[in-house]
Amino acid sequence: MTTKYIVDANYRFIAAYQEVNARINQRQQALALYVTLVVSLLAALVALKPGEGNAEVPVEWLVAGFPVASICLAFLNYKAERAITNLRRFLSALEQLNNAHEELPSYNTHPKWAVGANKARRFHDYASAVLVAGGNAIGLGAVAKIYPERIGDAPLALWLSAAVAVISVIILLVTPRWSYTPKQENK
Repeated sequence: MTTKYIVDANYRFIAAYQEVNARINQRQQALALYVTLVVSLLAALVALKPGEGNAEVPVEWLVAGFPVASICLAFLNYKAERAITNLRRFLSALEQLNNAHEELPSYNTHPKWAVGANKARRFHDYASAVLVAGGNAIGLGAVAKIYPERIGDAPLALWLSAAVAVISVIILLVTPRWSYTPKQENK
């Protein structure tokens, strides 16, 4: 005879919320990683500037680091937002078991709570967009100032880097379109 075990809804709810918190933490870690990469790239640009006995520096490779870091941050931010949205849909379904959402406050089911959470998380997206715009402006500006001859010989590298940076900012600003919103019939 086989025993059938079922995981209680409360345990599922707790596990899903722990996963939501992990995804939020991952967003913060990605932002810290981005800042670290940009500061490291800036340090490399300054440390390897011409005229101090340094050999030819691969500036074109360094300039590509700024938009690569930016687009990675945008993709990681998008991935985390999609995961959070999926988990919050699951949590909303659990909140609605036996119509509990009609008797108890339901953070993921009632728009009054869910919309507020989305608005608060939106500031993470603003901070990310500002850091990407500022990091690329400073980094690409430093490249153009420190290595004007090299950039003059390969302007496509700078323009392509700037284009990818702009795309990254746009992705960060539109990511909230995929944020969780409860179904209106669940009010």
